[in-house]
Amino acid sequence: MGRMRRAGAGLAAAGAVLAAALLVTGGGSAAAARLTATCNNTGTDAAGIQAVVDNSAVGDEIVIDGPCSITSTIVLRGGRAYRGDSRATVLRAASGRALPAVLASDSWMGNWATTGDPVTVRDLTIEGNRAANGTAGDGLVIRSWQTTVQDVTVRDAARSGIRIAGTARDGTTALTNNQVNGTIRNVFVSGSGQDGIYVEDGGNAVTDWNLLDSWVESSGRDGIRLDNAAGWNVERNHLYGNTAAGIDAHRLFATCICDNYVEDFGTRGIEVTVQGDAASTIAANRVFTFSGAGTTYLAITQVNYGAGQVTVTGNAVRGGGTGTGLSYQRGGNQLTVTSSGNQVSGVTTPRSVGAGVTLSAGL
Repeated sequence: MGRMRRAGAGLAAAGAVLAAALLVTGGGSAAAARLTATCNNTGTDAAGIQAVVDNSAVGDEIVIDGPCSITSTIVLRGGRAYRGDSRATVLRAASGRALPAVLASDSWMGNWATTGDPVTVRDLTIEGNRAANGTAGDGLVIRSWQTTVQDVTVRDAARSGIRIAGTARDGTTALTNNQVNGTIRNVFVSGSGQDGIYVEDGGNAVTDWNLLDSWVESSGRDGIRLDNAAGWNVERNHLYGNTAAGIDAHRLFATCICDNYVEDFGTRGIEVTVQGDAASTIAANRVFTFSGAGTTYLAITQVNYGAGQVTVTGNAVRGGGTGTGLSYQRGGNQLTVTSSGNQVSGVTTPRSVGAGVTLSAGL
């Protein structure tokens, strides 16, 4: 996977300025600063936050003192850190605004062809308020490489709670470079209208990330959906009550989907497709349903090209009396699965192996 990123253009500074406290730490003109944007839970909050962001410099930390009423998307300039005082710092989309996102990377908002510079977003809550914004977009959109999203709650986004975007806001401008080396950790995403966490990548740009130690519940579609899972580590997440799949991951390439807890999904627990090069691992996941009846608990549905290789080991599947526990299908290409140590019960078909699939017990 590529490891390079963009050199991008800036955005125009916001015109409206809310009175904000600016606390500068460190000495000298080159020192990083800590800048505080203080909200009043009124219609001027978004302009005030944006003014602080636009007057910041690379290396600065923007501290948001909420609660905040967000009337326009907050554009996250690259090379900066953004945080609240804790998850009690709430940024709530104002009713009737139908924002494309509550917070979004500059690369996405500016329709750049290249990824934004790194950002960190942490210690806050984003509320999409989708009951009053039915045609709105996502809670948080990231289109920045080497980025960290940590200790964040996202509630009630009209579309996806968190979207890692390969395409810009205009829907047509795709990345011409790579958006790699990011981490999403310890987030709680609930009540999204579509996917809880969505990795959008029609090309091969959004690779080599970590999605760790998080909770996603009650999504209108999938809990975690990855158009491109190449190089991703999806580990120790808890998915529950999602309408379609718990984890729907495409184009596995040196991917680890490991040690996740997937329960009470609508149709599919973990479903993947595979690339024909580097091998991937699906291991130590717990996939259960206690209400409703899932159709497939853990499935490889196809190899996209060449000869796919996947290790499926140490997974525990427990169904509600119907469905298929393990399903290995190759499509029109080659698939070798090392399948061992899996425990499957409470389903109609414990394991389904498609014609031409090679099974191995491993060494």
